[in-house]
Amino acid sequence: MTTSVKQLIEAANAAVPRVNADQARELMAQGAVVIDVRDAPEVETTGKIEGALHISRGMLEFRADPDSPIHDKRLARDKPVLIYCASGGRSALAGKALQDLGYAHVYNLGAFKDWSESGGAIEKPIEGGM
Repeated sequence: MTTSVKQLIEAANAAVPRVNADQARELMAQGAVVIDVRDAPEVETTGKIEGALHISRGMLEFRADPDSPIHDKRLARDKPVLIYCASGGRSALAGKALQDLGYAHVYNLGAFKDWSESGGAIEKPIEGGM
């Protein structure tokens, strides 16, 4: 049976809890790792949440898996993880992928603009990229 991207996102949204900006601030205060899964040109244009790791969606599993040679040691399966993208779709899929890799506390923050519009702290892009 063929699955559409819409169905994949719906399944991911059902599995990965969505949080709002206030809930995200609470998780961040408790030490949650924040991951921006947008592509580099998006981050270069808009900036990113202050302190967020930029790991593009295509590299997430490689950076999150402790057995990968390019594992990011700032990621740990027992730490809370907040993920966001431009609209919430990629972050839902990324959250589901992290759950599949054994991450126990994964949350979808959704869209970068929602964080920005809520007054959340942002690292602004610099001339010529970040």
